[in-house]
Amino acid sequence: MYKIAVIPGDGTGPEVVREGLKCLSAAGKKFKFQYEAKEFDFSGRRYLATGKLVEDKDVEELKKYSAIYLGAVGDPEVKPGIIETGVLLKLRFALDQYINLRPVKLYSSAFCPLKDKKPEDIDFVVVRENSEGLYKGMGEFKAKGTEDEVAIQISYNTRKGVERCIRYAFEYCRKRNKKKKLTLCGKTNVLTYAWDLWERTFNAVAKDYPDITTDYAHVDATTMWFVKNPEWFDVIVTDNMFGDIITDLGAMIQGGMGIAAGGNINPQGVSMFEPIGGSAPKYTGKNVINPLAAICAAGMMLENLGEEKAGKAVEQAVIKVANKKLKSLAAGKMGYSTAQVGDLVVENL
Repeated sequence: MYKIAVIPGDGTGPEVVREGLKCLSAAGKKFKFQYEAKEFDFSGRRYLATGKLVEDKDVEELKKYSAIYLGAVGDPEVKPGIIETGVLLKLRFALDQYINLRPVKLYSSAFCPLKDKKPEDIDFVVVRENSEGLYKGMGEFKAKGTEDEVAIQISYNTRKGVERCIRYAFEYCRKRNKKKKLTLCGKTNVLTYAWDLWERTFNAVAKDYPDITTDYAHVDATTMWFVKNPEWFDVIVTDNMFGDIITDLGAMIQGGMGIAAGGNINPQGVSMFEPIGGSAPKYTGKNVINPLAAICAAGMMLENLGEEKAGKAVEQAVIKVANKKLKSLAAGKMGYSTAQVGDLVVENL
């Protein structure tokens, strides 16, 4: 019996979560597993009414769950950064979800913006460090508001934090068992403190994995190769900010935000799974948003819980729907409503 904490969130989040839960229910019946879901209201609407976001007592309750299923956060009536920091980053840091896992996989050539690229050309995974770096929130202003103002943002990297991320990436690459190649993506030629640590740690850990081929690419070169030769990549490991940037490009080459899912992973604790496209408030309530990313996130959640057959079956159902049914992956252009797309995935399960 799995306990799933559901955070529908803002905008179209509740709509795509509803379809994800529909598919989760169908997968449970087919693969004979049970779960119970409880909804948590950590939304912009609640914040505007109460001033509350995620509190420490909420974190303690969430630690009792098997996984967290998140729709989206972000409300146009709330100043940018408040909900994102008070919900998403709060949960990531408090639950020590130190890995952000982003599969980049093309399901249908019809939706790829790159010329002549096929599904076998775009199939890699980005392992992003999720708890340190520039997103740690460390820094200061000096002489704020004057013409001599200085803003300092610190990239905070620890050997332990970097090593556990890199080691996770090596283990994931070995388990994935495809090209068995791990690429370190960084900026060693300019960021000579943080990336010296990353590179030294990467080379040290690599000695424990002689079966894995390793290489290195600067982050700017990585974005270039994503577009020109995405088939070169298998697993990529990088820091918090670079990972945030390159995974959005990854989403575009796999077909767009409507198909991109991710996991915030604590291998020893509670992990959280979500579509990465955001709350898309302009589509709220119109029943036109693409739920496939949220459904893929539910599939990732199942694999993480150990229900690998169920998780892969959800992904295969999504692939069938993307290839045989949808005119587009964009909201309002799919040829089906949000609910109908969810029904199609269930039928293909």
